Amino acid sequence: MAPSFSRHAERIPFLLLTCEHGGREVPPEYQHCFSGADEILSSHRGHDIGALGVAHRMASLLAAPIMFSTTTRLLIDLNRSLDQADLFSEFTSGLSDDDHSSILTRYYMPHRERVSQIVEAVINTERPVIHVGVHSCADRLNDCDRDLDIALLYDEARAHESALCEAWQRSLREINPHLRYRFNQPYRGSDDGLTTTLRQQFDANTYLGIEIEVRQGMIIQRTEQDVVGSLLSDSLRPVLTTLRM
Repeated sequence: MAPSFSRHAERIPFLLLTCEHGGREVPPEYQHCFSGADEILSSHRGHDIGALGVAHRMASLLAAPIMFSTTTRLLIDLNRSLDQADLFSEFTSGLSDDDHSSILTRYYMPHRERVSQIVEAVINTERPVIHVGVHSCADRLNDCDRDLDIALLYDEARAHESALCEAWQRSLREINPHLRYRFNQPYRGSDDGLTTTLRQQFDANTYLGIEIEVRQGMIIQRTEQDVVGSLLSDSLRPVLTTLRM
């Protein structure tokens, strides 16, 4: 069924927010792996700067559940699949198989499995799920400024995701036309990630996986995070109420 937008939605979608890289915490038992790495942990390599504040603001304004992690992505990256070379960083890749297994069991699988369980439970009630993963990206890469402020990442092969993001971008521009809104930058929405994994589990008519990338220079301070979170919420709200699936 082709996606459309109507004032009389047949099934109001369920919104789920996640933030996989919300903090830079290192569990005590792995502190020795990060000796002298405070600067890296504080950088975007260690966590998505400002993303968790944006996600919490959205969750509050949209009355949406949120799943997040405050453990550094340098211990294990919750937004990578098990077969990805960068699942473990250079700080933890040399640990023993037992340590890797323990990290997977304690810090990786609970988040991934809980998100999947929530999606499945909602879909079983015959409601579609819109899963929005909130991330931030560095302002510069390889000495070049990134040409974006807010980007929406999705799988272009999934019609509902395309329609949602096109409507969301229009709504963002209506509220604040001065920012740079992009699609599938600086990464493709079909690249490896939690949303891509869940697309393999759930039908395109019932699961929409969208990732947000916010330029981190916009959201250093909590007040800035609230402003961007409000913008994203205020622009998404009318889209959610008119989406027909």
